[in-house]
Amino acid sequence: MRFQDIPGLHQTKKQLSQSVLNEHIAHAQLFHGPTGGAQLAMAMAFTSFLFCMNRQGDDACGTCPSCQKVHKGIHPDIVYLFPSVTTKKIKEAESDAFLPEWRNFITGGLFRVLPEWLAAMGAEGNKQGNIPVEETRKLLGKISLKPFEAPFKVVIIWNPESLNLSSGNALLKTLEEPPSDTLFLLICSDAQKLLTTILSRTQRIAIQAVDEASLADFLVKETGTSLENAQNLAISCEGNIAWALEKAKSENLSTSTWFADWMRAVYQKNLSKLVGLADQFDGLAKEDQKSLLEYALHIFRQCLYQISDAPTLIKALEKEKAFITNFSKTLNRQSIEKISEKVSTAHYHLERNGRAKMIHLDLSLQIIRIANANK
Repeated sequence: MRFQDIPGLHQTKKQLSQSVLNEHIAHAQLFHGPTGGAQLAMAMAFTSFLFCMNRQGDDACGTCPSCQKVHKGIHPDIVYLFPSVTTKKIKEAESDAFLPEWRNFITGGLFRVLPEWLAAMGAEGNKQGNIPVEETRKLLGKISLKPFEAPFKVVIIWNPESLNLSSGNALLKTLEEPPSDTLFLLICSDAQKLLTTILSRTQRIAIQAVDEASLADFLVKETGTSLENAQNLAISCEGNIAWALEKAKSENLSTSTWFADWMRAVYQKNLSKLVGLADQFDGLAKEDQKSLLEYALHIFRQCLYQISDAPTLIKALEKEKAFITNFSKTLNRQSIEKISEKVSTAHYHLERNGRAKMIHLDLSLQIIRIANANK
């Protein structure tokens, strides 16, 4: 991965390359951006440029042995930490046990989200993945050795939101007194979930959403989709490149179809249908359940734009806009605020391992009450 392989974000690329060329590199950096955004890709491109043996101006060459090792995930001076789970084959959840899967994961593309990684690991049921305290404690031993080939040893921590209080505090101790030749790159999409003490010890690198024109061109190049479809996806993805790539490749609107079916059942007060949908919801993987609720929040936000007479703010596929136009007629600002609050609460309880069926069915009943009050 090189900077030129990432669409748009030219100012951020320049900032990172200049920090290397000027030798002003913060020892701990937090790459934060939208879910499915370019933060992992940017961190890997930065590492490639840092390690490159034949830099081409402000970018890595992409062909030297160092660049090839970074691309394949096998560079000896990169340490990876990422969420892991126990599986039928692997009984101790830690990053090293999943390195072969991780290498396949990142070589398959760097615009990725946690549910994709959980599927790649073979996570079953509602397992969400975490970085355990034992792994962060072992980190000090890994970075105590001098770099083998590169000028630095780089620790890439993907999805540090999965650190719990104990593992976060263990990492904090390492960040406070790191070896002089070690860099920490934390890559996240929700910095608010990190300990404030960790945030205070990192230089924040904001990875903004890629501009729509650059992203549309990228989608055409990567997937072969039509320019019109790429432009629609670039507008509607709200910075989630992983989602845009998936839609461009499959044009699968199952999420939007499921949501539409759910809302029809809610407004028809079809309890038997709602119970069936709750059963379906319960059978999904935990991250897919959370993704459906996040999609619901996205649609309610678009409906708010619609009833606020601000259609230019709507970020949706053409196939979704008709639904948003009609659905928004049943809502007002107050009902959207109340429903969004209930959806956010349901999301909170899912994260804390509440029973998904009961959470979803209760949410449906609460939306019915709000919808009836709106009549």
